[in-house]
Amino acid sequence: MQGDHWPHGSCDGAGANLARLRHRASEFFDSLSVADLVRERSRHLWVSDWLRVADDYRISAESARRDESAPIALEAWLCSLTALEVARSLSSPGDIADGDLSDRLDIGLRGLENEVGPAIQHVTIDGLDRGPLTGLFRPAFHQERSPVVICIADEGVTLGAMMSRLSPAYCHRNMSLLLVHAGNASIRRPFKAEHMLACWLDYLAARPDVDTRRIAVYGEGAGASHASRLAMSDRRIAAAVCDGGIATPIMRRAWLRRKSGVEQAATPPDWLQPSRRIPCPLLVVVGSRSMVWEEDALALQAGYRQAGADCSTVVPNCIPHPLGEVENFIAVDNFILEWLDNKLGGGRQLDSVTRL
Repeated sequence: MQGDHWPHGSCDGAGANLARLRHRASEFFDSLSVADLVRERSRHLWVSDWLRVADDYRISAESARRDESAPIALEAWLCSLTALEVARSLSSPGDIADGDLSDRLDIGLRGLENEVGPAIQHVTIDGLDRGPLTGLFRPAFHQERSPVVICIADEGVTLGAMMSRLSPAYCHRNMSLLLVHAGNASIRRPFKAEHMLACWLDYLAARPDVDTRRIAVYGEGAGASHASRLAMSDRRIAAAVCDGGIATPIMRRAWLRRKSGVEQAATPPDWLQPSRRIPCPLLVVVGSRSMVWEEDALALQAGYRQAGADCSTVVPNCIPHPLGEVENFIAVDNFILEWLDNKLGGGRQLDSVTRL
């Protein structure tokens, strides 16, 4: 490594603003290669450096809070959370002491909550016979009726971890966020996830600070399928970042292929067209965020566009290596929020297919 990648060898530490830090972090991801990632020593240095950057910003945030400089403290906490997420993305089991990163993320989220006060709301609603449902709501910075995005977390991901990652990208956008899980593990009866998610739509409809004509849904991992089903079943959804409803048939086809022992070259196009199309604009994020391959997403998009429907695809630049994949999460988060801005009435026009 030896100074050829930032932050190692050229770290600014605390003091750079959030936009600059995120830009530098995005450049860092774009500079990585498979050869870089398989070098254990280099990866350990990167993880250590990004943890140090996070600690620098944490100290700066705590100092600013003592000086009653709330805007500086808030930005420093957002920078610290960004650096921690970079370290998490680069690390593998054993790179960071058990619980160390989790503890730091908890400290960062508590610091963020202290600065924004009641803005991050812990919400519990009645899911009727589905049991209580819990989520995190972050209202837009401007308190008039604003668009809102329902973010459905992946299985095994805490709402706090999702809030920690999205908050820096969301900063200064006039958009509310509602972070939820698709279901309630304590419920034994087999309710459909979209029925539970519809309870959250009812909750948003009752809030005076939400523009009910501009509600979007965004699902990550397994949540991408739940987002598709909600967008198909409820006309209150104005835009959806999801799997387009194709992850389930693709997995079914893979199961049949394994069972029959017959290898097929490609997924037949008719398998990639759901029995019901999503009526609102949709964005399919290729890869782990939706568990959809690029060729399948493009085939789905072609079918939607042939029918005159609004379907876009984004292909993140993921770097495969023996320990998994490293994704420039900053570029992906920024693009998703920009797409949502566009579809909810506030952003520039984007291409139908984007490669990051």
